[in-house]
Amino acid sequence: MDIGLGMMGRLLPFAALALSSTAAQAEPARFERFTYEGQSIEQVKAGPGEYINPILSGYYPDPTITRVGDDYYLVNSSFAHFPGLPIFKSKDLVNWVQIGNAIDRPSQLDFTGRRTSEAVFAPDISWHDGVFYIVNTCVACRNNFVITATDPAGPWSDPIWLPFEGIDPSIYWEGDKAYIVNNRAPDEPPRYDGHRAIWIQEYDWRAGKMVGPSTQLINGGVDISKKPVWIEGPHIFRKDGYYYLTAAEGGTSVNHSQVVLRSKKLRGPYLPYADNPILTQRDMDPNRPNPIGSAGHAKLIQTQKGDWWATFLAVRPYEGDFYNIGRETFLLPVTWKDGWPIILPRGEKIPHVGKVPDLPAQPSPALPMSGNFTYTDDFDGDRLAMQWIGIRTPHQPFYRVSNGALELDSGTPLGDLNGVPAFVGRRQQHAVATMSTTMRFTPEKDGDTAGLAAVQSDRSHIVFGITQVGGKKMVALTSRDNADTDMLVASAPLTATGPVTLTIRADGGKMAFDYEVEGKRATLKSDLDATLLSTRKAGGFVGTVVGPYRYTPAS
Repeated sequence: MDIGLGMMGRLLPFAALALSSTAAQAEPARFERFTYEGQSIEQVKAGPGEYINPILSGYYPDPTITRVGDDYYLVNSSFAHFPGLPIFKSKDLVNWVQIGNAIDRPSQLDFTGRRTSEAVFAPDISWHDGVFYIVNTCVACRNNFVITATDPAGPWSDPIWLPFEGIDPSIYWEGDKAYIVNNRAPDEPPRYDGHRAIWIQEYDWRAGKMVGPSTQLINGGVDISKKPVWIEGPHIFRKDGYYYLTAAEGGTSVNHSQVVLRSKKLRGPYLPYADNPILTQRDMDPNRPNPIGSAGHAKLIQTQKGDWWATFLAVRPYEGDFYNIGRETFLLPVTWKDGWPIILPRGEKIPHVGKVPDLPAQPSPALPMSGNFTYTDDFDGDRLAMQWIGIRTPHQPFYRVSNGALELDSGTPLGDLNGVPAFVGRRQQHAVATMSTTMRFTPEKDGDTAGLAAVQSDRSHIVFGITQVGGKKMVALTSRDNADTDMLVASAPLTATGPVTLTIRADGGKMAFDYEVEGKRATLKSDLDATLLSTRKAGGFVGTVVGPYRYTPAS
C-alpha cells in the first residue's frame, strides 16, 4: 500500500504552530518523503472471521476503552511525546482509526524537563451526558487531572487539576454521580518497596472538584502477606449486583498481571477472586516460540450485544526479554465463570490470532495498525499527519510542511531535557522494519547535522545522517547507549550535492544503515547492535520512534 498521509485526519493546533515559523536561521533540512515497511517476526495470518494480535502494533501502551452506542473509543499513554494521548475509533474492536490526540496544544501541558518516560501515564476515557472525559496523570508535572470534549476527535479542554497524588485514575459512573478510583500511597507506612493502594473518592463533575471522603479499597494488592507490588491501573464496573474492581499487579515487566476483586458495595469490602490473576504470562516458558509477554493493564468492555472483551498491553520480544518497539495493545474475549471474569486461563498463551467479535464487519483502515503493512508519507499537505510525534512540548516552531516536503530548522540537541529537539517521528511498529527518507541538506559548519533518528529515550538513541566534520561533508552514524554523549559508529565522505536517501533496516536487535546518492547505494554500517533501543537496556515505558532530526550547534 502506498498512500500519502500528509492530509490525513484532523488539522492539529500543533501543526498550525509549526507553520507560523518566520525565524531567520541557517538553511533548513528538507525531507521529501518518509517510507515505512514492517513485518512481524511471527508472520501469522488471519483467516476469514479472525483478527491478529496486537490490534495496535508498536508503542501504544496502557489502552483504555469506552463504548458510546455502536462506537468504541480507545486512548493510549504517550508519556513526554507531543502531541499526546492518541485517540482511536472503531466499530468492531479490531479495525482502529486514529481520530485525534487529546493533548495537542502547548497550553494544555508543559513537558519541559520531563524525560521521555515521564509526563502522561495510563489514561482512562469515559462518556457521560454527551461529554467525553479523560482522567490522567502527568508525572512530575502537577499529577492528576481531568480533560473533557464533546467530540472525541477534539478539541479537548485544558486540564482540571485534582488534589491527590498517585497515578492511573479512572472514572466510575453510577447514575449521575462520578467516582475516581486510582493508585495512591497506603494509609500506613509502606511495608516494602512497591507497596501501594487503590482509593476511591466522589468527583463532582459539574463543579470539577473532588468531594466527600476518600476510601482505601485495596491495600497492597490481592494478598498483602505475599508483598504484591505496584497495584495500579484500577477500573470499576457493575454487573449482576456486584461491583468488580480490576487492576494491574506486579509491575509492567515480566511479572505483570491483571487481578479482579468484587463487592456488594461500591466502597467495599472487596474480596479477591480465588484463581487470580485473570491474565498473566509470567508463569509461561520464556523459551516458547514467538512469545507474547508482560501482559496486564486491562480494561473490560461490554458490547451492544452483551459480549465482554478486554483490551490490555503486552509485548513481543525478539529474543529473551528484548523488544525495541515498546508495549502494544492487545484484545481478547472475556469469559465468565461462577460470577468472575476471566481474560485468559492460567497457563494459556496469548494467541496471535483470534476470532473476531460478534460485531458488524468493517473494512480495513487506509492506514493499518495491525499485521504487516507499509505506508509512505509524501508530506503533500500543509501540515503533519496526527501520527507524527516529537519530544516534549514545543514552545517555539521548528518545522514547516509545504510544497511536498518537511523542512526542519534546528532545535536543542537530543538529550537536552530543558529543550525540544527538532525531531518528529513515527512509531516503529514491527521488529522487522525498513524506514527511509529522501532529504536535501548542506551542512554549513562542523556539527551541523540532519537525518534520521531512532529514539528510545533521551539517553538511548541513534542518529544517521549528513553532517560536517573538519570542514568536510560526511554521512555519519552516532549512538548513545544509556549515556549522555554521542559515540561515532561509522562515517564516510559525501561529495554529492543532490538528494540523499537514508534507509534504516531493523531486524530484531540488529540494524543496518544504507544511503543512496545519484543512483548509487552503499551500506555505511550493517549488524549494529540495536539492543540499546530495547526497553530492557534503555529502561522506561516507551518504544522506538523514528523520523527526521536536525541540529546545528551554537556558534
